[in-house]
Amino acid sequence: MERNPSKLVTIFGGSGFVGRYVVRALAKGGWRIRIAVRRPDLVGHLQPMGGVGQIAPVQANVRHAGSVAAAVEHADVVVNLVGILAETGRQTFEAVQDQGARTVAEAAKAAGVARFVQMSAIGADPEGAAQYARTKAAGERAALGAYPDAVVVRPSVVFGPEDDFFNRFAQLAKLSPVLPLIGGGHTRFQPVYVGDVGAFTAAAVEGTIAPGTYELGGPDVRTFRELLEMMTAITRQRRRLVSLPFGLAAFQAKLLSVLPNAPLTPDQVELLKSDNVVSTEAEREGRTLAAAGIEPRSLAAILPTYLWTYRRGGQFAEPGSAA
Repeated sequence: MERNPSKLVTIFGGSGFVGRYVVRALAKGGWRIRIAVRRPDLVGHLQPMGGVGQIAPVQANVRHAGSVAAAVEHADVVVNLVGILAETGRQTFEAVQDQGARTVAEAAKAAGVARFVQMSAIGADPEGAAQYARTKAAGERAALGAYPDAVVVRPSVVFGPEDDFFNRFAQLAKLSPVLPLIGGGHTRFQPVYVGDVGAFTAAAVEGTIAPGTYELGGPDVRTFRELLEMMTAITRQRRRLVSLPFGLAAFQAKLLSVLPNAPLTPDQVELLKSDNVVSTEAEREGRTLAAAGIEPRSLAAILPTYLWTYRRGGQFAEPGSAA
């Protein structure tokens, strides 16, 4: 990546799962990075990724326009990575993924920022049954309304050491002898490695890919059942996979949704009714990782590097041992 010592990028949500990989890639490229987060005091782990003074956290909340306007001042590029998987208090889908994206994009435009990158998700749909999907689509519209030449990034399920997918089910397997296959486990996913998403987003910041909406997926398309089977094989957790009809899953999710950090929400059940893979149109038009010259890394290459922590006996457990 070409070094840009004089260039400044503001990243909203830069302390999150995907954000830390975007920060790492841009820091290597020499960018000055302003990380706009609600809690700047919790961003210290990112600053060693760059040189002294290269990475600076600032307080900003996408629900508060004044803090957003201050965070984008003098930036050359703005990246909005802010998103939620479940609602908590004032952090609602509409406030964060719809209105929040609009606030960031409009503030960037008003500040004269040259480029804008919006993180969305495969499955974003203004007519979708899930509120997550509808508000992701609304965020895209807001970004493109302010920046018709924006880059919109739509990944499938993102995996990596800090992910909330494989880690969540591996942790659940430590507590239960049974894992649920919602809707029978037939939903297809195309998991994409977080490092590849970070590198692609950095390329969008650099301006080395054309404006447009890109769908990011890895080399493996697997059903929900196949992903859980792969996970339990790596962790050596012998667990029974039990089909859970969508109706029953939605009922259970409604009961669980009152809990803090609920393991499943009705909205997530709704999302599982549709495949989460790169579209044939995006493949045909080259709106994928290939646009940035990225060869996606496979599940088999990455999952064992962090899921071994769930094995009984750890990384050096004898082959064949199981929990």
